[in-house]
Amino acid sequence: MNAIVDLSVIVVEARLSDPAVVAEIDAWVCAQPGSTPFHRPAWIMGVEAGTGQKAIMLVARTPSGEINGVLPLTHIRSALFGKALVGSGFAVDGGILASHRKAIAKLADAAWYQAEKLGCDTLELRGGEAPGGASWQNKADAYLGFSRALAADDEAELKAVPKRHRAEIRKGLGNDLQFETGRDQRLRDIHYRLYCQSVHNLGTPVFPRALFDAILDRFGADADIAMVSKDGKPLSAVISLYHGGACMPYWHGAGLEARAMRSNEVLYFTLMRQARERGLTHFDFGRSKVGTGPAAWKKTWGFEGDPLGYHLRTAPGKETRDVNPLSPQYRRKVELWKKLPLPVANLIGPHIARGLG
Repeated sequence: MNAIVDLSVIVVEARLSDPAVVAEIDAWVCAQPGSTPFHRPAWIMGVEAGTGQKAIMLVARTPSGEINGVLPLTHIRSALFGKALVGSGFAVDGGILASHRKAIAKLADAAWYQAEKLGCDTLELRGGEAPGGASWQNKADAYLGFSRALAADDEAELKAVPKRHRAEIRKGLGNDLQFETGRDQRLRDIHYRLYCQSVHNLGTPVFPRALFDAILDRFGADADIAMVSKDGKPLSAVISLYHGGACMPYWHGAGLEARAMRSNEVLYFTLMRQARERGLTHFDFGRSKVGTGPAAWKKTWGFEGDPLGYHLRTAPGKETRDVNPLSPQYRRKVELWKKLPLPVANLIGPHIARGLG
């Protein structure tokens, strides 16, 4: 793309094929206090490798070449759901990250330029700095983010949980469950199997296995799988991301016996302990849709849901792309999907889900 020039800001598309450029951007992102794992080049490059959806990284620089803003984007293409440019694809955050106020508007303008060039009627920025301006619609009523500081020790962590759910955690801890973490093939296989079961029960298509492998491979030590089992039988597992002093359990799966054994409670409580042992300071439960069961469940852990700001721009005369499964147009599809046999859903689901983003 052509550079967009300002006296203090130049926006260009980064060459993600150049390891030196990727390393420079990653170092800058990791040094910013407001960054998330979804701002890192590893995220959009992993998404591209795992789903085939193109990664685009816009970088704002000073005339001397110093970075003062980034915007990671994913070009989502779907025969069912249409096209959109999303920052950041398959993520709960990853919008404009800037250390200079002028970089915010320039990055937003450059992203819209990309959207028009790619034929996308919708540009969606998840979190980050608000672009501002009449062309943008800001929404903060769809999702809640759940994050809080870790307590000093196990007992303090338990006291931070409301009494009723605290009892559930204690019951789980009394079930003699085993906890382990890692990134090997065995854990990847187990996690994906449990994830597929859980997602099918929710009525949504499963993401491709390749997406999880790509993220684990590109994040290295900053991502792993935690699993809870009973006498060798896996019950719950989650892929977590580590960034900026926070542990973020992200893609979760659980078997049919998880609820009775309270394995999810043990999984997250032990993950909190491990995060403290790693020297982390926060636990980020990620986002949940307003008014849903997952949002209510996270509140039982003592987390307060904070509205997440999403910023949308739509081409004049066009409808904004909507892939929210709670929308009326998708509710019937969700119910029909739940009725599909699990092997069938797992076979065709990844082809559909790579277009959700």
